[in-house]
Amino acid sequence: MVAPHENEIVVQKNFPNSFRGTTLLEMLKAETIGSLVICGAMSHMCIDATTRAAFDLGFNCVVAEDACATRDLVFKSTTIKASDVHASFMAALSDPYADVISTQEIIESMRRKGVDGER
Repeated sequence: MVAPHENEIVVQKNFPNSFRGTTLLEMLKAETIGSLVICGAMSHMCIDATTRAAFDLGFNCVVAEDACATRDLVFKSTTIKASDVHASFMAALSDPYADVISTQEIIESMRRKGVDGER
């Protein structure tokens, strides 16, 4: 089971863009956070919408491309495989919206910078 840590902040969202209708922006500003690591589901909806919004709001964004998921999509009578959907959205976000890299690369970068992930 996945559950937040005892003092971990949870932001409930109801739209693909994690900033819409939430207190996320205010919380990030209050903590003077300027960089975000973004992951989750779905690559073609929430990841895309949140990354673009975060970029427009001035955040430095990193998308963990191997920690995102999507599904097959159908447009008219054509089925687009999930792997192609994912690759297309990662390619679209990679310039200029985010650095799109693997989870391992993110962890290594954080270690080099001395970031332990704890607050």
